[in-house]
Amino acid sequence: MKWPNDVPKRRVVKAFIMLGFMITREREHISMIKMNPDGSRTPLTLPNQRLIKGSTLRLICTQSKITREDFLEAYSKT
Repeated sequence: MKWPNDVPKRRVVKAFIMLGFMITREREHISMIKMNPDGSRTPLTLPNQRLIKGSTLRLICTQSKITREDFLEAYSKT
């Protein structure tokens, strides 16, 4: 399955929540964080726009160490 392109922000946020992230701040950007089992934290920041581009989404997942398969599986459930 290909990366989704120009997807609604609310579906992207729901997918990240399903992957264990929680919203910590919402202004120009949406800041999210995931508490890992070893006590470390994984931060994630995405633009607070109505639609998120596929290239932006791919970069966010890469930086947050989320596999393509994990994201697409969570996204398909939203």
